[in-house]
Amino acid sequence: MQLSAQPYEERLTAPRSWWLISLLIGVSVALVLLPFGTLPMLAGLAGGTAAMAVVVSSYGSVRIRVVGGLLVAGEAKIPVTALGEAHVLDAEEARAWRTHKADTRAFLLLRAYIPGALRVEVTDPEDPTPYLYLSTREPERLAEALRAARAAAAPEAA
Repeated sequence: MQLSAQPYEERLTAPRSWWLISLLIGVSVALVLLPFGTLPMLAGLAGGTAAMAVVVSSYGSVRIRVVGGLLVAGEAKIPVTALGEAHVLDAEEARAWRTHKADTRAFLLLRAYIPGALRVEVTDPEDPTPYLYLSTREPERLAEALRAARAAAAPEAA
């Protein structure tokens, strides 16, 4: 019996407070330009806010997906057959794995504003990466999607 892989997709959006900070940076630029007149001040407000909004949006646009036998995490695309066991990390364990337990060869998709994470072992002998560290709001669901995708890919690999 072949299992169908559970679809998984998550966007690691930036917290709402970062959007408020974008507005505050726009206000700061406007205040700097206030001595030059009203139009430069308004342009600074709009330009500063827009520039920071682009930065926040691009930082929060990273996606994690399990699709077509691949784990797509940011720009990395890894076949699920090259992945081993997935370990769900709570906030404290996730902090340890991104600090003192971290391996410099590991692939880290970090977002400090997301407390949970998933550590996935890489079993491909050709790949020097020991594991993937993925910040995720739903580590259990991602781990289950990876297990299902590996189970679905196993009959094809045989």
